[in-house]
Amino acid sequence: MELHARGLAAGLCLGAALLGQAYAADKPPVKIGILTDMSGTYAGMGGPGSVAAAQLAIDDCLAAECKGMKIELVSADNQNKADVGAAKAREWFDRDGVTAIADLTNSAVALAVQGIAREKNKVVMFSGPATTALTNKECSPVGFHWMFDTYSQSAGGAKATVRAGGKSWYFITVDYAFGHSLEADTAKAVKALGGTVAGSVRHPLNAPDFASYLLQAQSSKAQVVALANGGQDTVNAVKQAREFGIVAGGQRLVSLLIFLSDLRALGLESAQGLSYVDGFYWDYDDATRQWSTRFEKAFRGLKPTMTQAGVYSSVLHYLRSVAASGSTDGKVVADKMRELPIKDPIMRNASIRPDGRVIHDMYLYEVKKPSESKGGWDYSKLVATIPAAEAFQPLADSACPLVQK
Repeated sequence: MELHARGLAAGLCLGAALLGQAYAADKPPVKIGILTDMSGTYAGMGGPGSVAAAQLAIDDCLAAECKGMKIELVSADNQNKADVGAAKAREWFDRDGVTAIADLTNSAVALAVQGIAREKNKVVMFSGPATTALTNKECSPVGFHWMFDTYSQSAGGAKATVRAGGKSWYFITVDYAFGHSLEADTAKAVKALGGTVAGSVRHPLNAPDFASYLLQAQSSKAQVVALANGGQDTVNAVKQAREFGIVAGGQRLVSLLIFLSDLRALGLESAQGLSYVDGFYWDYDDATRQWSTRFEKAFRGLKPTMTQAGVYSSVLHYLRSVAASGSTDGKVVADKMRELPIKDPIMRNASIRPDGRVIHDMYLYEVKKPSESKGGWDYSKLVATIPAAEAFQPLADSACPLVQK
């Protein structure tokens, strides 16, 4: 009787093992690369935090749809250089067996990698870069722009500011694809709302001194000084704008792209009153708070930025699509990604359009005064929700060849 029981138990264990092997056999191995800025101006909003977010997505999928799958995660520093990012992407695709790349953080890098991923039939997901070119003329059947872009950042912010009386604008813009696109989209929105553009000045990436740019903005007498930059450049510009008395002198300071990591670096004393558009804020609802607490425990006690949250969302959806399709072929997985609903703690009312743009609700926030904050990470208050259908460039206006007019 005892031998029979042991034999039955062994048989059950063997059967379960074989079933698990069979379950995993129809789901191919996956290797995800996080190509991001690890130490430069955008490291705080992406960087190692994006790697941590991707690992959370892997853990969550392995506990559910991806159970039994072999999933590997690698990462590299793109150094905010298109040639460096492109070389790493080719190496990963050609030699290392990477099946998808996520994050990217820099628009120039993203555009370079988009072309390579299209050529190699590999999925690439952009949560860090902002240029709308990724879903316009440079769109790809295997490329997905996940969290925000220059249109989403300009539409809500411009509308709210112009309605509040900010009719004339002056731009301080970082001099590469991201800054150019952010300025152009915002200027277009301002003019459409009846406002005017008094002028603009461009600065190099990683500019430590904004004195000359701020003086030009002051002398323009524009009602709004708009910062079309990001990361440490935004932090430096905001701090120095306070020192130059931009706001005290009656001009309105608007950051067109700012992250939670930037607000933390600035502090409420310097950042108070700034309005900005965001795709994810840790304190939005119970689901975002719970996920953000997980992220905080996994990554240096820090709350996630919208880029890092976007990495989690995109990697999780990619993995679910690989599991559902049983393939890592770029086109096959991309088709499945468009077919499956996006369900996670990160985004609301999300869907994927033919041009690869992931649309979802965006939010207009205002940075709190120090007296309004309850402490810790309590930086911002919600002003308005921008519905998914309004937050991004209309599909009818897309220049993407994949879109049938």
